Amino acid sequence: MSREVQIYDTTLRDGAQGEGVSFTLEDKIKVALQLDKIGVHYIEGGWPGSNPKDEAFFARITDYKLKKAKIAAFGSTRKPGVTPECDISLQAIISTKAPVATIFGKSWDFHVREALCTTLDENLKMIRESAAYLKGQGKEVVYDAEHFFDGYKNNPEYALATIKAAQEGGADIVVPCDTNGGSLPEEIRQIITTVLAYITVPVGIHVHNDGEMAVANTITAVLAGASHVHGTVNGYGERCGNANLCSIVPNLAFKLGMKTVPEESLVNLTELSRYVGELTGMRPSNNQPFVGESAFTHKGGVHVSAIQKNSRTYEHLPPELVGNKRKVLVSELSGLSNLFYKYQELSMALDNPTEESRRLLEEIKEMENRGFQFELAEGSFELLIHKAFCNYRLPFALESLRIIVEKKEDGPVSAEAVIKMRVGDQIVHTAAEGKGPVNAIDNALRKALERFYPVIKETRMTDYRMRVLDGREGTGSPVRVLVETSDGRCSWGTVGVSRNIVEASWQALVDSIAYAVLKSGQDSG
Repeated sequence: MSREVQIYDTTLRDGAQGEGVSFTLEDKIKVALQLDKIGVHYIEGGWPGSNPKDEAFFARITDYKLKKAKIAAFGSTRKPGVTPECDISLQAIISTKAPVATIFGKSWDFHVREALCTTLDENLKMIRESAAYLKGQGKEVVYDAEHFFDGYKNNPEYALATIKAAQEGGADIVVPCDTNGGSLPEEIRQIITTVLAYITVPVGIHVHNDGEMAVANTITAVLAGASHVHGTVNGYGERCGNANLCSIVPNLAFKLGMKTVPEESLVNLTELSRYVGELTGMRPSNNQPFVGESAFTHKGGVHVSAIQKNSRTYEHLPPELVGNKRKVLVSELSGLSNLFYKYQELSMALDNPTEESRRLLEEIKEMENRGFQFELAEGSFELLIHKAFCNYRLPFALESLRIIVEKKEDGPVSAEAVIKMRVGDQIVHTAAEGKGPVNAIDNALRKALERFYPVIKETRMTDYRMRVLDGREGTGSPVRVLVETSDGRCSWGTVGVSRNIVEASWQALVDSIAYAVLKSGQDSG
């Protein structure tokens, strides 16, 4: 029978301590519901008493009936010289009505003396009495042994005495913490093995990523016998972050055959990662394992040729298992295999090399040599395919464009674009203002075309990026503009390259609108 490993999520507390991460109260509720949906065992909601938002969270979350997860309230052991009954932190935990109380205490004698400014014996009493008091209040008690690994390396006898005190106080789970994140896997293995032989309650693991070992250290601890894992979605957390549950969970489930979240929930892992990323405003890194947009992306022609025969050649597991998807890019490194894969995505019946395919591949490579990039501009790339194989032509054409930019002293820059477009046998002449020349062009282009193609009204630009490709010519250097557009259901990228930023922007904007019209079917051309 496979082992079960409990998943303890601390995104809402430890993850929220990461630079740039900030949850509103509503965000915290939404994240908790998503975590419960995916099936984690524990959700650490925050530190009551430290701020009003966390206190409000514990009050609000009781309005929801969670399917699986237990809510945990976080805090510290009692203060030196204060009884548990009079300790503010412990009383704040009790007031939340959360079924689980997670408290941290000092394991490193250096911290006891320098940070707590108390004796080693008093610290042991603080741990033992705090756990006993919370247990007496009917709480499930999780004890986080802060700085345990550093403490063990410095004074193993005392570090072990601290976790024995937690067990004696009634803690249900003891969790050694690599709080500074500097331990290596072999150290983790040896120390966890010692801990398991020293205490009888279940042992967990809580590590930080300062040495970029958090996932490896967590997996190592589980292999050594730990049965309770702390981490955060996307590895959010203070300094370099916490152990990333989006990597830990699939490694435990698929590589080690252990039970974590319900098997049917693993397909929601990518959705969870991106959902939390959107709420934080910190989108997960594209190359994040398992759930990143590039995790199953292939670019080299040799790789693409191989995965068309068998995806196992360059993928360690099927992306569908974690709710991700395979993606093939076309670039100067591509071969015909890349094009055929894209043809299949577009339901184009092209199985063998053709002269058009070879010409298109050479055109793409020549364009990339000039600075175009299609990895993030699949809208522009798809238009190229339609031009090459479907006799596609843009459904509209520019007759003329004039831009007026005005700057007054101590005033903002304003711009006006006057545009003349040909749509079929009609000429449209209009103008629009904007905060700058590109904004004015975008507004004028949409104003001219919306009555012919209503789908344009549903689209909006969601990202605009400009990069100088070679700065040696100063302000005359070539630039690349990447535009991302969304219709509320999906998004697409388009690209333009020129020595003139207005021209590069025009190319990307025109492709963006043309692609929206093409995929909507409103294009009659």
